[in-house]
Amino acid sequence: MKGVRGERGIVTGKGRSLPPHTPFSLSRTPPALTLPPWLRPPSRPPASKRRVARLRGGKIPTPFPLPSMEHPGAESPGGGSSSGDSSSSTQEGDEPESPGVPGPEGEEETVATATTAVAGPATCAMIEDCLLKKIEISVAEAEKRTGRNAMNMQETYTAYLVETRAVESQAEGQCSPPDSLWRRYSEFELLRNYLLVNYPHIIVPPLPEKRAEFVWHKLSADNMDPDFVERRRIGLENFLVRVASHPILCQENIFNAFLTQEGGWKEMVSETGFQLKADSRLKALNATFRVKNPDRRFTELKHYSDELQSVISHLLRVRARVADRLYGVYKVHGNYGRVFSEWSAIEKEMGDGLQSAGHHMDVYAASIDDILEEEEHYADQLKEYLFYAEALRAVCRKHELLQYELEMAAQDLTSKKQQCEELATGTVRTFSLKGMTSKLFGQETPEQREAKIKVLEEQIHDGEEQLKAKNLESRDFMKSAWVDIERFKEQKNHDLKEALISYAVMQISMCKKGIQVWTNAKECFSKM
Repeated sequence: MKGVRGERGIVTGKGRSLPPHTPFSLSRTPPALTLPPWLRPPSRPPASKRRVARLRGGKIPTPFPLPSMEHPGAESPGGGSSSGDSSSSTQEGDEPESPGVPGPEGEEETVATATTAVAGPATCAMIEDCLLKKIEISVAEAEKRTGRNAMNMQETYTAYLVETRAVESQAEGQCSPPDSLWRRYSEFELLRNYLLVNYPHIIVPPLPEKRAEFVWHKLSADNMDPDFVERRRIGLENFLVRVASHPILCQENIFNAFLTQEGGWKEMVSETGFQLKADSRLKALNATFRVKNPDRRFTELKHYSDELQSVISHLLRVRARVADRLYGVYKVHGNYGRVFSEWSAIEKEMGDGLQSAGHHMDVYAASIDDILEEEEHYADQLKEYLFYAEALRAVCRKHELLQYELEMAAQDLTSKKQQCEELATGTVRTFSLKGMTSKLFGQETPEQREAKIKVLEEQIHDGEEQLKAKNLESRDFMKSAWVDIERFKEQKNHDLKEALISYAVMQISMCKKGIQVWTNAKECFSKM
């Protein structure tokens, strides 16, 4: 494990190990605890390295389907639903259409639903040319620093060393030094916020937690704790690998500058003015409650993200409680070791067997730190998808906002057409202030009506163009978003399947180790 360099030097994260006791009899040399090969845990590269290898060129297995996100007969953004016959008659490669809002000149303006087909050849070509195929990205180490913030107040923070190295140089056998620069966590946040604003149709990978959550009570929740900083370093590296492997995000110039330009990067991001394009939370919340015809697929996706977040939260809480009890069980084995060693001091014939059994218990109890440290890494993989749920909801909120703006544009256009028709015919269909004033003060002159009709016709023309633009924007968003959702489904199914299987293998290995310890203790007792 890579350490954290700071005032306390390199910290390995072993601060929770049990203090070894001093046996009463020092003349006996306890035998070492050796496990047979079938009991030793398999040697596997770290999860982040396995993920890098898979994203760079590994074959992704076919994932199991996600029923709640499939949509055989979804409602359209305009409120209609497609029947099974119409969906089956749609030819491959065609965009399924759905009833939309009324368009100009009485024709039906349609809002095409998003295609759920996988990416085509162009997307596959982009995947082949993703940045991760060309360079290796790593966050090599973390360093605690002290400086002054914008308020000229002294603060302590953690900086992370980002290293990049060309893959071609390694393939040719060249050992060129990697390019490296230091970044703070706030700079990672700025990069992700930029990606969220400029790519609202993409499920942007989440950052690791800023402060520890769902921890068991023996684990420190301090964000400067060396173990927590180390896990966050791994999470930040995973974030960069995720972005570099995405077929669209990896081509972003701001991301490439984040990896290569240490000075002036923040100013470069500020000059883009992305913060002015960010949608306000109040505006998105208003659209959520006032949209009339939301797309059923995005509604189901939003509900799925809520349920996914709830399930993973419960799973992490259960794991934290299990870790607490597991720590207590291992401490009991440490007490066994102390008692057996004390007992061996007063026995002659049974002393050697008791001392050996006590040593086996000591070794077993001392292994709790490595076990729980490995468990925390599996928990961090689950936390990543806990935060992915919020990224899913962000895509759904953007779609609701676009749909709301589309409906408002259609409503405004319909209202202007009605006003123009009333002026042309001289009749008022609905009760309005305009009808009351005309009754009180008389009808308008023909010249006044002609001038107002001309203004309304110009506004109607502008409204029709705006409605076309909103329809096109909504259509492009849904098509791009659903392609990325399909990509995310494959990634999620593979990652969670791998994490859960690895966690089960670790639990099996722990149980086998406990069986072996008690088997060795039984042999020690038999030799007494």
